[in-house]
Amino acid sequence: METLSQNASRPRILIADDHLLFAEILSTYLGRTFDIVGIVGDGRSMVEQAISLTPHLVLADISMPLLNGLDAARKIRKKIPNVKLVFLTMHQDPNLAAAAMELGHVGFVLKSSGGKELLEAIEQVLHGRSYLTPKLKASDWVEAKSRVRQFTKELTQRQRDIVQLLAEGRPQKEVALTLNLSIKTVGFHKYHVMHTFNIMNNAELVLFAAKRGLIISIPIPNPARISGH
Repeated sequence: METLSQNASRPRILIADDHLLFAEILSTYLGRTFDIVGIVGDGRSMVEQAISLTPHLVLADISMPLLNGLDAARKIRKKIPNVKLVFLTMHQDPNLAAAAMELGHVGFVLKSSGGKELLEAIEQVLHGRSYLTPKLKASDWVEAKSRVRQFTKELTQRQRDIVQLLAEGRPQKEVALTLNLSIKTVGFHKYHVMHTFNIMNNAELVLFAAKRGLIISIPIPNPARISGH
């Protein structure tokens, strides 16, 4: 995690994006207007540093390793209910927008948008309003919003954490260490999810995770890692 200097007179922003060069360029651009308190590259660091630094706003990519931006934001909201959230993603997906909007007054901006739109989204959210990129049709995400509660509640948060890490190709031992669980517990949850949703193998588990927004891009599996041994 890169910690930056703080200026108490301006809104404080934590940037979370696993593409470091993009995050640093973003920091330079936004630093003209806001106080960038840090940059993190994965969802779990995003949670830890948001709780530690208590920024006014977290600007987060949705697709991040270890924990996706949406689930990381949910964890932060439980600890810091008043934190503002703006999501920045390359995926023009109404399901993701709907899931983001379930978190309240948040921003949803595409990485293909201009800097002016991002600044507008941040300002709107800092003033307690939502912002949805005009590149998404309202009808699309409203329809998606009607499905999102079932979409997100099929799995418990623990199951979502485990499925994401497994779908990223991490072995069960690494998943257990990351989540501070026993390997037996990780295996139990994996079996339960696969049995409940009729998932036959690890490839189907990856597709299952992708359909639920736990991972955005499907990784190329490494047989030695995805086997869980």
